[in-house]
Amino acid sequence: MRALMFVGLAAATLLLAACSSSADPAECPLLPRLDTGSENSEAAEALFRLPLDTVANPSHNADFQEHGGTYPDVEYHAAEDYHAPAGTPVYAMADGEVSFSGRMGGYGWLVIVDHPWANLYSLYGHLSPGRWSVDAGAVEKGDLLGYLGDEWENGASRERPLITHLHLGVRAGQRAGYPGGGEWRWMAGWVKPCPSDLGWIRPSDVIAAQIVPDGGFTAPEGKLLERWSVELILLGLTAGGVFTWIAIGVHRRSWIIPVWVSGLAVIGGLYLMRRGYVLVPYGLYTAALIGVIAAGLTAYHSWRTQP
Repeated sequence: MRALMFVGLAAATLLLAACSSSADPAECPLLPRLDTGSENSEAAEALFRLPLDTVANPSHNADFQEHGGTYPDVEYHAAEDYHAPAGTPVYAMADGEVSFSGRMGGYGWLVIVDHPWANLYSLYGHLSPGRWSVDAGAVEKGDLLGYLGDEWENGASRERPLITHLHLGVRAGQRAGYPGGGEWRWMAGWVKPCPSDLGWIRPSDVIAAQIVPDGGFTAPEGKLLERWSVELILLGLTAGGVFTWIAIGVHRRSWIIPVWVSGLAVIGGLYLMRRGYVLVPYGLYTAALIGVIAAGLTAYHSWRTQP
């Protein structure tokens, strides 16, 4: 009980430290997209290209840092949306490595491409889960990543459809350098802090400029607790629960309890890894390994002490 109380207290402390209010709209100005229709975005020597060949409707859901909600509960769009019909091909905006391609909640099918040479990653949301999509691995600028999803499969449902569009995000750094939860999460669409403060960059700015700074784009530092608080809280709660049950099993001289809880830890780690969490899965795998060792030692001790 004391261990659980300590974990709960630590989680609450981290949660309070992680809470961040919305930015003042005056300090997070709307940045309408730039013109990316110039010929150089398609030229062979260009570094970046628009991921779509054509945009069906110039009107769009949201521009970069567009405000949503009312102050102080304002959220800001960390990407640019581009309307096009379902089935429209979506291409890699630059050379890189696909680090994620799979279903992801409100995104439908989501693809992430890391661009280490520029210290960027690009995010392509609302693709179709039912059509072909790229696997993890190397891609070149202009390679096909997938297709835009229908209104009922692009992260929505038949009861609550979502207008077909590409959610295009660009961020300094690499996907693995960001957590799977919280405002700093690597797959953010709308966030309370100003997206520019979290490393998000206006995609059309990158495409139109065709310039990479020396050493690549600079990712924001961010305080440890501010950046990783959600994962640390979840890690503390899950790993703390696993270790508590392992201790109970050892105390009762039961090897079954540590084995059972270790199996649950592995399943939980696999699930959270698929959801994009970075720290928590490996913490659960470590706890599971310790649980298996504890189960083995407990079983051995019970065998040695049998009359």
